Amino acid sequence: MTNEIWFKGAIVAAAAIFLLVFALVVVPPLVAEPDIAGAFAAGFVNPYASGYSADVLACWVILAAWIAYEARTLDIRHGWICALLGIIPGVAVGLALYLLLRMRQLKGRGGGAA
Repeated sequence: MTNEIWFKGAIVAAAAIFLLVFALVVVPPLVAEPDIAGAFAAGFVNPYASGYSADVLACWVILAAWIAYEARTLDIRHGWICALLGIIPGVAVGLALYLLLRMRQLKGRGGGAA
């Protein structure tokens, strides 16, 4: 198995596992009580959850900045979709999709994954 196939498989698997956990843990309570602002605030319910939530928000900002930068410098198209997916369902999905999108576009130009 090549490194590229292993890498793609690993990020797709991580995103899929995250989506499964998200669907099992977050969706049922959100369906029962569709309060999106309350659901967001629940991520800050204690110091530990607050730390993880702050980390996720910072990672999303970093991902969005990277997407915006590469849109201008490498002309990576459609990255904004990945940034939106980084909000809902989460950064794991947005990042995984962006990496795949980026690899495909760079490979299509004859360049490797820079």
